[in-house]
Amino acid sequence: MQEKARCVGFPPFRLDYTNECLWRAGARIDLTPKAFAVLKELVEASGELVTKERLLDTVWAETFVGDAVLKVSIGEIRRALGDACRAPRFVETVHRRGYRFIAPLESEAKEPQASPGFVAPVTHYARSGDVNIAYQVLGDGPLDLIFVMGWISHLEYFWTEPSMARFLRRLASFSRLILFDKRGTGLSDSVPLSQLPTLEQRMDDVRAVMDAVGAERAAICGVSEGGVMSALFAATYPDKTLALIMIGPYAKRIRDETYPWGPSKAEREAFYREILSDWGGPVGLEERAPSVAHDPHFREWWATYLRMGASPGAALALTQMNTEIDAREVLKSVRVPALVLHRKGDRCLLVEEGRYVASLLPNSRFVELAGIDHLPFVGDSDSIVDHMEEFLLGLRRTQEPDRVLATVLHIRFFQAGSNYSVALADLSPELSKSLAVDLRREIEWFRGNQIQLDGSPLALFDGPARAIRCACAVAERASWLGMTVSAGLHTGECDSGGGRPSGTAVRVAERIAQAAEPGEILVSSTVSDLVAGSGIDLKARGALEAGEFVSTLQLFEVRRSFTFAASALP
Repeated sequence: MQEKARCVGFPPFRLDYTNECLWRAGARIDLTPKAFAVLKELVEASGELVTKERLLDTVWAETFVGDAVLKVSIGEIRRALGDACRAPRFVETVHRRGYRFIAPLESEAKEPQASPGFVAPVTHYARSGDVNIAYQVLGDGPLDLIFVMGWISHLEYFWTEPSMARFLRRLASFSRLILFDKRGTGLSDSVPLSQLPTLEQRMDDVRAVMDAVGAERAAICGVSEGGVMSALFAATYPDKTLALIMIGPYAKRIRDETYPWGPSKAEREAFYREILSDWGGPVGLEERAPSVAHDPHFREWWATYLRMGASPGAALALTQMNTEIDAREVLKSVRVPALVLHRKGDRCLLVEEGRYVASLLPNSRFVELAGIDHLPFVGDSDSIVDHMEEFLLGLRRTQEPDRVLATVLHIRFFQAGSNYSVALADLSPELSKSLAVDLRREIEWFRGNQIQLDGSPLALFDGPARAIRCACAVAERASWLGMTVSAGLHTGECDSGGGRPSGTAVRVAERIAQAAEPGEILVSSTVSDLVAGSGIDLKARGALEAGEFVSTLQLFEVRRSFTFAASALP
C-alpha cells in the first residue's frame, strides 16, 4: 500500500513533505530543495520569527554562505506563492532579523490531488548550415543556460526518466534552459558517419540554436565530452558566453606520460568492440552510473536511450573522434568565469582529471563532490545543481572580452621557381588584383576575418578545420594563376583590442609560415588536436623552435588530396 503523503495546508496551497513540492488546485509546483527547506522551516514555526541565522544554520548547515543566498530562496518562495513583499499574505519580512510565516494553517492535513503530469517541452528546429538541429527551451529564469549532454542525447527521451526530468526541471527553475541534440544524434538530422560533427561544427550548432531562441549571451554547461566543446565555445566566443560549467570533464582521452589518468589505447579499443557487439543493451552503464547499474528499470531506460540517440556506427565514430581530441591548450584560453564539478568516486572519468582541467582554466573554481556516478542526474544530483545555481546567480556582469581563441592563418606567395616570398604589391597590377579578390573570397567563404593583405596576408577563423580548408583553397586558386603558396596555422589567444589582433598566436602562426617551404601548409599540434573527425589528413613534420614565443612546437603538414576552392563552385 502506498504511504500517504504528509502535507500541511494554507489555502489555496498545500506543502507536500514527501514529494518536496507545493500543490495548488491539483497542480504541482516544484521548488528547489533549498527553497523547500526554507519554506518548511517557516511553516513549522508558523507565527514565530525565524531569524536569518537560524535558517542559514539549518538549511545550509555545512556550507558558509551569506544573506544573499537566503534572499534568493525567499524570492523563489514568493514567486511560487504569488506573494508581495510589501503586502505579504504568507511570508512577512522582519527587517534585518528574519522572516515569519503569517498565513493560517489547516488543522488537518490532506493528501494532494493527483498531478496532471509534467508535459515535456516542445521540440523545435534551428537551421545550422544545411542541417536541422533539434532543441527545446524550458523555464524563464534571469539567465540563459545551454546544457550540453555528453556523448549522445535524445531530447524527448530525456523526460521519460524521472531522475533526468527532475534534474533538468531544477536547472530550469533558475534559468531559461536550452537543450539540443548534436547533429547526427537524437532528433537532429542524421548525417553520414564521415560527416559526424567536429568540435567547430558543434559550436556552429550552438550558435544556430542561440540565434533561434534569441539568446545573445548564455552560460554553457557541458557534461563529459560536452565539456570540451563547451570550453572551446567559451574561449572562441567570450562575447556570447556568460560563464562555463564543466561536469565530470577531461582534457584528453588517451593516457600518456603527461596525462596519466586517461584510459590506455588498448582499453579504448576494447570499448570500441563493446559498442559494436553490445549496442542495443546498457553499454557503459557500470562505469557511468554504478549506483543504478543493477536497477532493471534504469538499465532498460539507458539501453533504449542509447538506441534512440545513435546507431552503433554513429556511436563508435563519435567515440573514436572524441578519443583523438586534446583540449589542454584550449582550456588555458578560457577567460570567462568557470566552475568544474567532479564526483570523487567517478569511475568513468577520474576526479584527478577534473582537478587538472580546473588547474588549466585561468578563472575557475573546482568542487569535489561525494558520489560514484558519472551521470549528473544519478545519485545526489541536488548537490550539483545547488553549486551551479549558487555560481550562476552570483555572477556579476563582466566587461566585454578583449581576448579570444582563434586559428590564425599566415599566407606567403611565391612566383614559380622562386624560393623568395613576394608581397601582392610587388606583383603586376592584374595578378595582384586577381589574387587579392580570390583571397578575400576564400576567407569570406570559410567565415574568416581578413586582417591584412599587405606583406604576409593574415586571417583569423573561429574554427581550425575551416582555416585549413581556406589555406588549401587559396593555394589551389593561386596555382591556377601561376603562383605557389605556403601557409602556417596556429590556434591560440589573440588580443582583439584596438581592432587589429596581436599576441603570441599571431606571431607563432607567422613563424610557422616562415618555416614552410613553397607549396607546404603547416599547422601546429594545437591545431591538429582540434580537427579530429574533420577528414583532414595530417602528416608529422617534426619540431619547430618557436623562439621567445612558446616552447618547441610539433608541426604537421596538410596532405592536400581535395578541392575546396569557393571560386570553383558554380
